[in-house]
Amino acid sequence: MPKTAANLSRRGFFVGAATAGAAAVGAAVAPSLRPDPAPQAAARPAPERGGGYSVTDHVKRYYKSTLV
Repeated sequence: MPKTAANLSRRGFFVGAATAGAAAVGAAVAPSLRPDPAPQAAARPAPERGGGYSVTDHVKRYYKSTLV
């Protein structure tokens, strides 16, 4: 293989590696750049007579995650 052909293939390899690295960084950063799809709901005030525990969707998801 002539010397210039080896240099060209080496350059192609490094260009491809740099492109792949940039794509990986872009994929890692992209989720943090998305705007929040919906604002969070305001927290409900605490009940006057206690008993503030209620089974909500996030509590149900937690219980599902603990099942073996």
